[in-house]
Amino acid sequence: DNDPNRAPPCDKSVCVLPDCFCSDDGTLIPGDLRPTEVPQMITITFDDAVNNNNIELYKEIFNDKRKNPNGCSIKATFFVSHKYTNYSAVQELHRKGHEIAVHSITHQNDERSWSNATVDDWTKEMAGMRIIIEKYANITDSSVVGVRGPYLRNGGNNQFTMMEEQAFLYDSTITASLRNPPLWPYTMYFRIPHRCHGDSQNCPTRSHAVWEMVLNELDRREEPNSDEQIPGCAMVDSCSNILNGDQFYNFLNHNFDRHYRENRAPLGLYFHAAWLKNNPEFLDAFTYWIDEVSEKYPDVYFVTMTQVIQWIQSPKTVSESKNFEPWREKCEVNNVPHCWVPNSCKLTSKEVPGETLNLQTCVRCPANYPW
Repeated sequence: DNDPNRAPPCDKSVCVLPDCFCSDDGTLIPGDLRPTEVPQMITITFDDAVNNNNIELYKEIFNDKRKNPNGCSIKATFFVSHKYTNYSAVQELHRKGHEIAVHSITHQNDERSWSNATVDDWTKEMAGMRIIIEKYANITDSSVVGVRGPYLRNGGNNQFTMMEEQAFLYDSTITASLRNPPLWPYTMYFRIPHRCHGDSQNCPTRSHAVWEMVLNELDRREEPNSDEQIPGCAMVDSCSNILNGDQFYNFLNHNFDRHYRENRAPLGLYFHAAWLKNNPEFLDAFTYWIDEVSEKYPDVYFVTMTQVIQWIQSPKTVSESKNFEPWREKCEVNNVPHCWVPNSCKLTSKEVPGETLNLQTCVRCPANYPW
């Protein structure tokens, strides 16, 4: 509130689609559609390294048999950090039509360092990570456009200045506390339509030409109709009261209903793979729920973060969404992987002293571990 240069409140006469979207309280549906006309988008995301610990899990969830109502396979978004990532596996996720986004090179452990990082720090970490992904996962279509800060730490105006300078399309680090109806994503030209939520967060105050794929907190109460209010949780694995598959299934249904029956703001389900991998009950409940929702609702789409933005920029009714071109990209992928046996490069790096790291990639091995 103390920034003399802070972004002004939403002005809908100036803020028009496709480049700008805002509303006073953040709950307005784009394109003035009625809720029943809006496809319910669900964004599944996974954070951190992609490697042998989680590749099979991703194959199991995204098994090509699970389809959206337009006949295309369901899609997710992966916020990838560098260390221990298998880039041939990232290349394969991208080939299948999932979105690859950046989650930093170092994933630096000191959470506060992200809040206080300079524009240059953010550039090295995020634009640097994009270069590594594009090179070693051989992604040449300029599709790496999203950022999520480690530990969901916001980097304030410095982070968003970097994103503008480096032409990133969206951030997905800012959390909005639990509320009904939930928030739609928005652009950062105007003031954020909610309190910036989290423990001593450094939130952006100025105007930035960036989309915010805001994290709506989820309601983790067992009996939402009778239990007293408790704080929500942004990452599913931080909803610490979910202890078995039935609880998780009920949690998914309740939060789906909160979105579907209100303003149909996209429902974000944000994971770390280990939570599902280490709890087979949770994984079973999750895949069962995906299948059930897909069967029951002809207006539910599991899409990437960028696909949500593409829809907001050009809102389509449920019936129009079936043929919405950006949602048909890489609809069904049948061609073969880029390489059956990736190069396994045993490398060292002066930035990671004393460790030999294994870089798996379909491209040629570099001399040193990139950092």
